[in-house]
Amino acid sequence: MVLFRRLLGDVLRSQRVERGMTLREVSAEARVSLGYISEIERGQKEASSELLASLCSALEVPLSDVLREVSDAVAVEEAAIAPTPIPVAVRGREVVASAA
Repeated sequence: MVLFRRLLGDVLRSQRVERGMTLREVSAEARVSLGYISEIERGQKEASSELLASLCSALEVPLSDVLREVSDAVAVEEAAIAPTPIPVAVRGREVVASAA
């Protein structure tokens, strides 16, 4: 199962590290507790839309960029767990089964 909050946390952490910011700096800029941001980055808490906007502002990254990265990560995980079709011949005709 794909967990959106875990992937969102991964993207936010990556953006923060890429910018060379500490949790403390993001916390001060976003006016959100350091512990709460840490829980979001670890995928333990859900971020509200307002909180997410505040974090994106603190990181100076457009919300659309963060959501696009998360969407791409979701697609990769979905593809990794999707069933693979396996062609199987049944009495002269082909039937497609899937391996899960």
